Amino acid sequence: MRIHLLDPFLANKIAAGEVVERPSSVAKELIENSIDAQAGQIDIVVERGGTTLLKVRDNGYGIHQEDLALALQSHTTSKIDNMDDLGRLASFGFRGEALPSISAVSRLTISSRTLKASSGWKIVAEGENVEQVQPVSHPLGTTVEVRDLFFNVPVRKKFLRKEQTEFAHIEEVVRRLALGNFNVGFSLRHNDRDVLQLSPVKSMCDQETRLTAICGTEFMENAVTINASTHDMKLWGWVALPVFSRSQPDVQYFYINDRMIRDKLLTHAVNQAYSDVLYRDRYPALVLYLEINPAIVDVNVHPSKMEVRFRDGNAVYGFVLKSVKDALAHTLIKPNFSHLESREDFGQSRAIGDVRSFTASYASPGAQGSHVMGNVTKKDFNFESKEEAKTLSYDIEIPPLGFALAQLHGTYILSENKDGLIVVDIHAAHERITYEKLKQAYTAGKIETQFLLLPFTITLNMQESAVFDARIDLFQKIGLDASRIAPELIVIKQIPVLLSTVNVEQLVHDILTDLIAVNSSDLVEKAINKILLAMSCHHSIRANRKLTIVEMNALLREMEQTERAGQCGHGRPTWIKLTRDDLAKLFLRGK
Repeated sequence: MRIHLLDPFLANKIAAGEVVERPSSVAKELIENSIDAQAGQIDIVVERGGTTLLKVRDNGYGIHQEDLALALQSHTTSKIDNMDDLGRLASFGFRGEALPSISAVSRLTISSRTLKASSGWKIVAEGENVEQVQPVSHPLGTTVEVRDLFFNVPVRKKFLRKEQTEFAHIEEVVRRLALGNFNVGFSLRHNDRDVLQLSPVKSMCDQETRLTAICGTEFMENAVTINASTHDMKLWGWVALPVFSRSQPDVQYFYINDRMIRDKLLTHAVNQAYSDVLYRDRYPALVLYLEINPAIVDVNVHPSKMEVRFRDGNAVYGFVLKSVKDALAHTLIKPNFSHLESREDFGQSRAIGDVRSFTASYASPGAQGSHVMGNVTKKDFNFESKEEAKTLSYDIEIPPLGFALAQLHGTYILSENKDGLIVVDIHAAHERITYEKLKQAYTAGKIETQFLLLPFTITLNMQESAVFDARIDLFQKIGLDASRIAPELIVIKQIPVLLSTVNVEQLVHDILTDLIAVNSSDLVEKAINKILLAMSCHHSIRANRKLTIVEMNALLREMEQTERAGQCGHGRPTWIKLTRDDLAKLFLRGK
């Protein structure tokens, strides 16, 4: 067959294969058009999962009568005008493929009225047949009705899922767009049933109300806020504590300049931030917004516009990783003991003051690592009486984890704070404390390396070789002395001491695989942290070790000063809280 020009209708059908995957793809394109039209309210009506009807109505600035027919032609848009516009894209839709692709596989009706028009106008398209523009009664804004999706492409219709499944995809699209556009109100109906009613956000309280409606009350109760910035980037939003983890990545919402995206680089950065606080096979929950100069991010990567490419991916990766990691590290309010330094009137204050003086040397790992008191002897913390040891002084500020009451079964600390009862897993808590100290000590010192008696070679493929040459500095930074001796052969002469028992050849291949995928790798850090975690577990307090009240209080205070103290290194919680209300419910008080 000779080369020839494709029929426009056939070209649109082919484009529809990329743009219109299922009804939710149609919903995404139409709602984004409404947002670009500066709509303040968008109403979505769905019947039978979007296969029978998908209608989107907005109160935006509308489409001019003369432009309605043009909107159904390929590569027509109001979003860009020249090459320079591609470098600073601020709108959602700009390719001019959505409406022609949708009209090629459905029965499409567009009705619209602009502010200055005396009446509305509509255009109807059914496959390749497009009718003339006709007058219609219509308020300010645009309504797009998509009926009988894939009526003329039966093979595509066979691949659609059940009605409820397809609607679930539409609902998720609306939720994602609602989280990215707080200033817009949304309503969603399916088969004459109201599913979502979201008013425009006018305050921070309204913002949290919308977040609760979409992500759930439990997410908000377990979320911490992020607000970090550099000279050209800003990251804000909410990340859930590790205790609110998920079996699926279904509560992960990423936005770049208000555009919802799925990006491997950002996902990898967040997963790394949660790496040693999240239980295995669990996923973090988050809603994050990255504001970045449009000139340094390319959103014109894929027709669905869900993928992006950064000019400096390493800078973005590092910024997101540090921001999320810092937010998770400081989830306990550090107690203020400054007002206790002058208090010497009774035992409990004196004990807490003493605790402050020894926390720096508390539980230092080593030969005596199993002793919680480290170099401090128990006689330094004797109370004058048993009653004095048990007394809680409520005229001083009560720290977040409260004051110890007792030890339960040699495994848990029972503590009372101003809200209720705190239960602490002694081994898990001490493991996190020791682990963080080991990490700090390792990070502060130079990586200790050892030369290999017998250097060994590793064979790389062409792609791995290219990446190795580009990122050889990374291998040197982590203590791996690797150099090229042939086009696809490298030799390892020196490794970090802590990796002496690790399969270094496999580790090098895994690092290069990560670098190919996301231009970053944390595998060495993970391998070293795994060893440090094993060391901290070995040096931590074991079950059935009897602790005094002073030792228990010392552990609580140290937890409050330790980053990521809410989880042990394996991701298990180190403490839980039963509030007064929780206790009242358990005992049916007030019934």
